[in-house]
Amino acid sequence: MRRLILLRHAKTEIWHEGLSDRDRKLVERGHQDAETVAAQLDAIGWAPDHALVSTARRTRETWRHVHEVFPACDVKLSDSLYLASVPTLTDLVAQAANACSTLIVIGHNPGLHDLAVAIMRKSGASDPRVARKLEEKLPTGTAVLFESDEDETFIPVHFRMTGWVRRKALLS
Repeated sequence: MRRLILLRHAKTEIWHEGLSDRDRKLVERGHQDAETVAAQLDAIGWAPDHALVSTARRTRETWRHVHEVFPACDVKLSDSLYLASVPTLTDLVAQAANACSTLIVIGHNPGLHDLAVAIMRKSGASDPRVARKLEEKLPTGTAVLFESDEDETFIPVHFRMTGWVRRKALLS
């Protein structure tokens, strides 16, 4: 695997009593954001060939928009991605790494944010300003891009953060 995309699900409805967190759906802006981020990934040439997607509704809805842009991308839905920790995420990425060249993981905070920051701290980032912003937060509908010079199993220290795709940045 040479490229890793960590994509936090897009904007969702607010949780309320009687609604399971797993069943929260994307709001209209979330659908638009997911479409925009997927189109931007395509525009910059970051085409995933395999996806790991949490089984929560909001991640599956985000995936649908990504899949429309990348119909050849295989997907594996995983309950283990729901609110996963860094060690769980690292294991899931490592298991999928040999089967693809570009992997996209669509999941949740705090795990995705923590994983992105952990990888970045080990191997650095090409843009210090973006790195500082990532340290603060990983907003909904944001894709963090990592690239390795090695085509091997997933070793976080080999993956350098090359940037991110954020709806807010695309509008400015």
